[in-house]
Amino acid sequence: MASIFTKIINREIPAHIVAEDEKHIAFLDINPLVKGHTLVVPKQEVDYVFDLENDALADLMLFSKKVAAQIESKINCERIAVSVIGIEVPHCHLHLIPLNTMDDVNFSRPKLQLSQEELQSIANKING
Repeated sequence: MASIFTKIINREIPAHIVAEDEKHIAFLDINPLVKGHTLVVPKQEVDYVFDLENDALADLMLFSKKVAAQIESKINCERIAVSVIGIEVPHCHLHLIPLNTMDDVNFSRPKLQLSQEELQSIANKING
């Protein structure tokens, strides 16, 4: 069964996409820790990040680096944190999280509740 991320890749469900190439897609997390929290996903449906072939893992990191620079240039933050958890969706993904304090990457705290309009505004800002 296709993951929710595969459905986003196939445009079966909407997402606030901030970057894409032939092998990857990056879109805003709909339950973000902070504004600009982005998920980077390989289009190849692989459950666990360390199950990716070495070249695919390297490509994912290089794509993530470009996306992180894009986010950092548009969202007020000190740097971009990277987190790989991979429990909630069985499709490899990296969290890119604009970081100002260590608490910005605390996944146990309540997530932001942003409207679709707010998410689209953030995506437009990152893309702009």
